[in-house]
Amino acid sequence: MTKLHELAELGQAVWLDFIRRSFVLDGELQVLVDAGLRGMTSNPTIFEKAIAGSADYDDDLRRLVKEGKLVDAIYEALAFDDIARAADMLRPVYDETRGGDGYVSLEVSPTLAHDTEGTIAEAKRLFATLNRPNLMIKVPATPAGLPAITTLIGAGINVNVTLIFSLAQYEAVVEAYLAGLEQLAGARQDLSGVASVASFFVSRVDTSVDRALAKIGQEELQGKAAVANAQIAYARFRELFRGPRWEALAAKGARVQRPLWASTGAKDPRYSDTLYVDTLIGPDTVNTMPPATLEAFRDHGAIAVTIENNLGEARSHLARLAELGIDLDAITQQLQDDGVASFAASFETLMASIAEKRDRLLSK
Repeated sequence: MTKLHELAELGQAVWLDFIRRSFVLDGELQVLVDAGLRGMTSNPTIFEKAIAGSADYDDDLRRLVKEGKLVDAIYEALAFDDIARAADMLRPVYDETRGGDGYVSLEVSPTLAHDTEGTIAEAKRLFATLNRPNLMIKVPATPAGLPAITTLIGAGINVNVTLIFSLAQYEAVVEAYLAGLEQLAGARQDLSGVASVASFFVSRVDTSVDRALAKIGQEELQGKAAVANAQIAYARFRELFRGPRWEALAAKGARVQRPLWASTGAKDPRYSDTLYVDTLIGPDTVNTMPPATLEAFRDHGAIAVTIENNLGEARSHLARLAELGIDLDAITQQLQDDGVASFAASFETLMASIAEKRDRLLSK
């Protein structure tokens, strides 16, 4: 039994935050699936690095250019092929877990982060085009994204809600999910056929809070805010998915919206490379790891339920930050804004790279 299988027995699924054509075709993904990997996530930055930063896609790109495809169509053809192949490879996991895992996530265009109707239309199109039950559509937890989440869940579309950094953002996401399930129940649909995760970003919180602490000479408090923030979100998860409202939905087959720990690669070399894995293990959770973090955890990660350890200390730590004048709400809102902008920039860079390659091929 591998460490990934052991984590699954504790209730945590490991997904991989990475995709690339050669990784899927050369059998590396299948090796990890056999070792206990239970899903994959992608985002515009990952696709930018894969498509613009490798030669994996050049043959297909040449073919698509010869077919007269424009830049948007070329991008979708390349990305859809990767997502479809990965989803098919993970379909046995989806079937074995009865829809609990085996998902691959594809994000709506980051240019739609502030466009509710555009997000809904795009998500429906992506879900229908790829036509796989183990596809999740990623939608950001922006004010415009929240009503889109409700509508999409109400339409039976799996949603990975991304770019969550704060407890307030997380609570709004859960409300959007529950409202969507209630819409689906009102349409007399089977609630067990839709799934969702709430992607709560971790390491970036420490990066920003540590910087603020350094400015006021409080280095001894660094490296603790991100885990504390996630622990408190998990405690809230346990509260929100109980009681009459939830029980009525669960009786109709609804699944909990699992917290997914994202951005779990340690960015500060002072911290353990498995910090944001070892400390956030618990039932009904997902940890989506970049390749380096996954390999580090497989090598020397710790296996134990830890998510609720020292919860009182976590609350005290965040209270101490507030006493020191560090506004965590402002920091996490800025992180969400920056995340939206970063993904949009990656998407623009990717499209520019495809356009450049297309023009070069056409000029030959």
